[in-house]
Amino acid sequence: MDVFISKFEKLKRLERMGYRFVGKNAHTAVKTCLWTKKSILDEGTCYKQKFYGIKSHRCLQMSPSVFFCQQKCLFCWRDLRYTKTEWDGDYDEPADIVDECINAQRSLLCGFFGNEKANKEKLIEAQEPNNAAISLAGEPLLYPMINELIREFHKRKFTTFLVTNGINYKALESLSEEPTQLYISLDAPSKKIHKKLCRPQTENAWEHLNRSLELLPTFNCRKVLRITAVNRKNMTKPSAYASLIKKAQPDFVEVKAYMYLGYSRQRLEMENMPLFFEVYEFADKIAKLANMDIIDKSKESRVVLLS
Repeated sequence: MDVFISKFEKLKRLERMGYRFVGKNAHTAVKTCLWTKKSILDEGTCYKQKFYGIKSHRCLQMSPSVFFCQQKCLFCWRDLRYTKTEWDGDYDEPADIVDECINAQRSLLCGFFGNEKANKEKLIEAQEPNNAAISLAGEPLLYPMINELIREFHKRKFTTFLVTNGINYKALESLSEEPTQLYISLDAPSKKIHKKLCRPQTENAWEHLNRSLELLPTFNCRKVLRITAVNRKNMTKPSAYASLIKKAQPDFVEVKAYMYLGYSRQRLEMENMPLFFEVYEFADKIAKLANMDIIDKSKESRVVLLS
């Protein structure tokens, strides 16, 4: 009974934070991105639009595995008290998830129809999202039907951006339906830092992440490594990052600042959030050692793109 109450309370808390849970098993959630709202108001767009051409106002931010992840990263903005490392319980069908996610997004945006500042053309287009950012919370590869979910989005002419922590390399290895863009989070240059910062809850997490990095060159989709830069924690050993990048052979590397938000404020300090120039300088060091170039940047999002 206590577990049920805890989950119920967490669902309600997350709903107050803007999440909308869908499906009868409530393991999937949608949350309208800040940049989706800004784009509708013509107040700016996400760096992904600048870097990759994704329209911010048509992006659906969701996760099929909100409560499941093998890590409890210090920089995660979620409440990690209820996070489970393995899938537990029943799960919803991909087609139902996609249907309900689209409806939830429309519901979350309905208030903009009464906003005089809203760009009506964008708002109408936003009713038909065409990119799924499968990255809201949790580890998507733990959802048992992730292949089918990506395929369902593609059937509906969506592009898909899938973000994984790389620990479940077996699921990555068996991913028959490749996303449009595959992200692997590379948040540490060494096993020691990975253990302290990402706090894996499973055995051999660092070795499994490295196995995923070795698998990355076998994918045909666009491949990206994302480094969440946390001041005084992982902004060190650029040569080690460069070695890992060379092994993975990604198309791009994003070096992005940790943001002092949500529950991460209970684990880290404001000083752990690097300024843009610090991110840029760190990214520049990695780029030179990995034989890459800085090709773009976004000061607003504190992110630098390497290729």
